[in-house]
Amino acid sequence: MNLSIKHLLGLEGVSRKDILLVLDTARSFRQILERPVKKVPTLRGVTIANLFFEPSTRTRISFELAEKRLSADVVNFSADASSLKKGETLIDTARNIEAMKVDMVVMRHAYPGAAQFLSRYVSSVMVNAGDGAHEHPTQALLDFYTIREHFDRFRDLRVVIVGDIKHSRVARSDIWGLKTLGASVAVCGPSTLLPRYIDTFGVDHFTDVEKALKGANVVNVLRLQLERQTSGYIPSLREYREYFGIKKHHLSLLDKNHIIMHPGPINRGIEITPEVADCEDSVILQQVTNGVAVRMAVLYLLSQNLRTATEE
Repeated sequence: MNLSIKHLLGLEGVSRKDILLVLDTARSFRQILERPVKKVPTLRGVTIANLFFEPSTRTRISFELAEKRLSADVVNFSADASSLKKGETLIDTARNIEAMKVDMVVMRHAYPGAAQFLSRYVSSVMVNAGDGAHEHPTQALLDFYTIREHFDRFRDLRVVIVGDIKHSRVARSDIWGLKTLGASVAVCGPSTLLPRYIDTFGVDHFTDVEKALKGANVVNVLRLQLERQTSGYIPSLREYREYFGIKKHHLSLLDKNHIIMHPGPINRGIEITPEVADCEDSVILQQVTNGVAVRMAVLYLLSQNLRTATEE
């Protein structure tokens, strides 16, 4: 089976069938990661360029590991050491990289829609590794994979996303994908950190953590993205921690069958206490491991477009 999309630019509008295909394929790659030899020749001869125009640790390492596990040839591009500093445009940079016969591009950029914009100018397969406060599709997909590991379903699950919803690309991708999969989704945060158009998302929204958490199966805790905030959205970190930080006593409000998630990096003691982040219900480190398998699945499935183009 093949994906019905050529690029992975976001999850808004992506079908349930495509999402489940990624998750099913990731299950096979997850088993490979448990073997003594964790490498397969699936993408041998395929060249992938990682274009990261924003700082990243987890996502960049996860993609690079996924590419190398698939035996792809990997080129890492750093904006700080590139001709962008000399005035070269994003389009020219991408076209020069493509002229070097790059087959796939994984890109993180500060501007929403950057990956979609670039996909119009290059023939390479594009994977969005996060574009501003827009979307982060592979993070959402690894979240879904982790949820399915524990519940084996999405329908009738109550998922609550807590934190800086306004600036979070993870929240948006999670919302679009979870709704497509049939989960019930709610968001919670200070009113200043909820998008003004939150009603158009089709989710429940709260400014009271305890009300939001009642009966939740999944709690996905987001960090405060201070680097994206242009003005004072909260009075202080101390006040945010007091009213919106997830603490041990909050666990009693959840459904008896629940998990705690976080996309990272964690600001311990601010959006989540250490005792919650490290509790037995936390699947935060499992998310990291699953991320490699999910990104292997995404790259493998999208690579089918390369073969189709060659055959044509």
